[in-house]
Amino acid sequence: MAGLHPWLGVAVIAVCAAAAFTGGLLYWRRRGAGTIATHLLSLAQTLLVAQVAVGLLLLADDRRAGDELHYAYGSLSLGMALAPWFYAPEAGSRRLLWFAGTTGVAGALGVRAYMTGAA
Repeated sequence: MAGLHPWLGVAVIAVCAAAAFTGGLLYWRRRGAGTIATHLLSLAQTLLVAQVAVGLLLLADDRRAGDELHYAYGSLSLGMALAPWFYAPEAGSRRLLWFAGTTGVAGALGVRAYMTGAA
């Protein structure tokens, strides 16, 4: 389980970056959220939930991160990715911008969590 957490972190960062870039590009080109962007954004959120779940399992097994900021960055990353479900407009291109933007910030927070996680 301890070996899965860093690899899942790399996957979270990569997918968040790809989803944010794709969503931002589609918004900039004034296109709607296509199938690929929708699936990338959903995959990013799913990986973030899985990453936090694995982290909680590691905490339950009494394994701690090297820096306590790791927990803050990980939690904020998940919160940032889920925030558009509460605050984004109901429909339209601005909804895509909300999801792409917050997923990009979640990826950046994931980078910080990855950098503070080594014991």
